[in-house]
Amino acid sequence: MTKENKSLKVKTSSRRKFFKTAAKTGAIAAAAVAMPYVKANAATTLKMQAAWPSGANIFFEMAGDYCNMVKEMSGGSLQIDLQPVGAVVKTSEIGQAVSSGVVDMGHWVTAYWYGKNPAASLFGTGPSYGMSSQEVMGWMEYGGGRKLYDETLAKVGFDYVGFFHMPMPAQPFGWFKKNVTKVSDVKGMKYRTVGLATNVLTAMGMVVRQLPGGEIQPAMKTGLIEAAEFNNPTSDSQFGMQDVSKHYHLGSFHQSQEMFEIPVNKKTYNSLSPAHQAILKNAAYAANSDNYFKALVRYSADLAKLMNEHKVNVYQTSDEILAQQLKGWDKVIGDFNKKDPFFKKIVDSQKAYAKRVMKYLLMNQPNYKLAYENEFGPIAKVKL
Repeated sequence: MTKENKSLKVKTSSRRKFFKTAAKTGAIAAAAVAMPYVKANAATTLKMQAAWPSGANIFFEMAGDYCNMVKEMSGGSLQIDLQPVGAVVKTSEIGQAVSSGVVDMGHWVTAYWYGKNPAASLFGTGPSYGMSSQEVMGWMEYGGGRKLYDETLAKVGFDYVGFFHMPMPAQPFGWFKKNVTKVSDVKGMKYRTVGLATNVLTAMGMVVRQLPGGEIQPAMKTGLIEAAEFNNPTSDSQFGMQDVSKHYHLGSFHQSQEMFEIPVNKKTYNSLSPAHQAILKNAAYAANSDNYFKALVRYSADLAKLMNEHKVNVYQTSDEILAQQLKGWDKVIGDFNKKDPFFKKIVDSQKAYAKRVMKYLLMNQPNYKLAYENEFGPIAKVKL
């Protein structure tokens, strides 16, 4: 064998060894890449308990909408096991259950932990200062509200990250045994509401009782209460309020803005990938719009059913009662401000935001009622 042939044989052998080694190395590298890929695609399931019963309940349905959006956005890699009220804990225990990890997530409103700190109501059922739910949510995200919300959570000992969705339309003053137009008509009346609204309406002379949603209609039937509010025409009709009252008063300052709170256990949240964390947050924004659009269609359709099928008389709450509600808010907020500097800090932040933002918004908005009545006639007389 020539020297040249020997050299060629050595080179060929070396090449074979290189490709064998490379093949092994490539297989190992491929396995290393494949393993995280499989892990990333294994579904993570979080347990959520809502404050709402399953079945015919639009709030439970809206919680489900959020869960579906999370699943769709993640391609199924992040899923939420939604459970109705009472499945694991009582409504009042949801915040603590999420904080301790008994459940991973909740779906309720901040007014439900008002008993731990009255400031909770300022993140949903506080004074308006001209703001609707949309603007309160704007304050939360861009006006300093989120930092104050996190401070409030720490004060009550809740260990969770919170998201918000569904800017609720102003809640009706509610269901009465007759048409009430004067403050004297409601003084001494036994009435159901929650949160800071209990203080406001007490200041108006009403006798207020806080009851869970499912207990409102039976309480009206038995006379435990004489009047009540819950939230909207759809929820109210699902509770059967039309069977115990035929007088429904829309529009009120007692709860003129509110939204759902989605608490997520902080340890669970921090264990998720950045992508899954972003999905939980951004699905709330998506549900925010979707639920609001759905609410406008469903609430108006169910109001028409209440009027046409159940012969419910629908009124706008009188200006006299609304003005007295605002006076009630002034007294309640003034009292809490004197007692609690932190409460006042939140109120001052909201006022500063409302003064600036609502100056622009209210002056810029045309009189939409004028346009409506130009087409359909006096709003109180329009038949749906």
